[in-house]
Amino acid sequence: MSTRYLNGRIFTADPDPAKAWAEAFTIRGDAIAFVGDADAAPDADETVDLEGRLVLPGFTDAHTHLLMMGAALGQVHLTDARSLDEIQARLRAARAADPEATVLRGRGWLFDSLPGAPTAAMIDAAVVDIPVYLDANDYHSCWVNTAALAELGITRDTPDPLGGEIARDAAGEPTGMLYETAATQYAWAHRDATATDDDRDADVQRTIDAYLASGVTGAVDMAFDEFGLAAFERARERHGGELPIRVAAHWIINNTGDDEANLAQVARAAELAGSPSSPWLRVVGIKLILDGVIDACTAALRHPYADGSNAAPIWPLEQLRLVVAAADAAGLQIAQHAIGDYASEIALDAIEHAIDVNGPRDRRHRIEHLEYAAPGTAERMARLGVTASMQPVHSDPAIFANWAEMLGDERVERAFPWPEYEDAGALLAFSTDAPTAPHSALANMYIASTRASALDRSVPATHPQYALPLERAIGHATRDAAASVGEGEWRGRIAAGFAADVVVLDVDPFAEGPSSLLEARVVETIVAGRSRFTA
Repeated sequence: MSTRYLNGRIFTADPDPAKAWAEAFTIRGDAIAFVGDADAAPDADETVDLEGRLVLPGFTDAHTHLLMMGAALGQVHLTDARSLDEIQARLRAARAADPEATVLRGRGWLFDSLPGAPTAAMIDAAVVDIPVYLDANDYHSCWVNTAALAELGITRDTPDPLGGEIARDAAGEPTGMLYETAATQYAWAHRDATATDDDRDADVQRTIDAYLASGVTGAVDMAFDEFGLAAFERARERHGGELPIRVAAHWIINNTGDDEANLAQVARAAELAGSPSSPWLRVVGIKLILDGVIDACTAALRHPYADGSNAAPIWPLEQLRLVVAAADAAGLQIAQHAIGDYASEIALDAIEHAIDVNGPRDRRHRIEHLEYAAPGTAERMARLGVTASMQPVHSDPAIFANWAEMLGDERVERAFPWPEYEDAGALLAFSTDAPTAPHSALANMYIASTRASALDRSVPATHPQYALPLERAIGHATRDAAASVGEGEWRGRIAAGFAADVVVLDVDPFAEGPSSLLEARVVETIVAGRSRFTA
């Protein structure tokens, strides 16, 4: 079966500007058979008149959390609740709407929406009779009420886990904030233990539906585990051996403090990566979280925050080097979360060590986020062939004030400098890190091309000198995002022989301007030649 598409504006995302645009394309089976001028398009079984609409390669969300995103879509949304009163009002409303619930979960709250440090008492004032778990917007901390502390068994005698903190008052009593691995090992572990397969299956379907409606045809999960693997295997079975979107996954490696246990996690990832794979679901590497986030002052910096505090890395360099070298030797791609400049420095130290130990070969490791990196980092990454995996939505000016306040000095002027990585020659892959930010690919492109806010259009742009032309931004979110997991030779562009993963929009932001991205809608999403979503 072949289908010819005519009378459209086709942005191919080819890096050669002379090939970036076409008038027509043809899909035969699951691949693109022709791209070029309309009068040269070969005959096909069917012809579709695009009526002047814009066609793009399917987006790849190069850093996301698929199960968490699906769960978040069903939770109380708090990002735009910009006061404690509004947060409490939403919690009361959610409790009233589901009086039979035994737990209440919310997500996305911002530190600067509160009058001070979050406390359990603040939540208790709204909901006291059932446990309440509220994940911060960055998903690096969890705010809980008194009932949740009791459910988790957290008391004054509960020790802080490695790489995390249970916030306490002057008397040593837990206050209701769980930072970094304290959130992971208590709140999230309890969530995972109490969720059912049916819950996770619903989360998977919500994520797939949301992505297809947003023009996303591929995703890279950055915290895959046994729960996620089982859920997506079940989804693949339900869909006849395929998935509606393509999923590449990085296996999460938690620092246990024990080298042998850490290496056992790497071995499990290597086992999965070595298993028969498909273009629909495959484990490609490991994920290491080296530090926290700037908003909570848990990112590891070379110099202290404005309040004089600092944070140690979750992975000390010696432990990190051992795990990175082992994963590199196994042929795994290594993705390292590094938001502070000290974290990105030790991430690159560990990669250089692995290259020294294991010798030269083709490799494409990655650093995730790079929100504040020291001068010279981009050049070092380019030299080592390391991908810069960055999220334009994290720079949204509506949520930037607290980030800037925590640093409080000239470092603020180096926030999210995407052109620096382009100029250095590093591969730059864009993503959303959903659910820490909205999953919309088009809103992500709006921020990338303007440095203005998609959340609140009244907020002025921040660091507009770092905005990218729209064609480059889309290239980073399609072509380069696919290349970031080794798939750039067969998908991520509209080119003959490439996978037929394409998106049709109802608006042309190249003609109408970037602001139209916030009103644009996806008309159709095609994956492997099959229509997976139509408006």
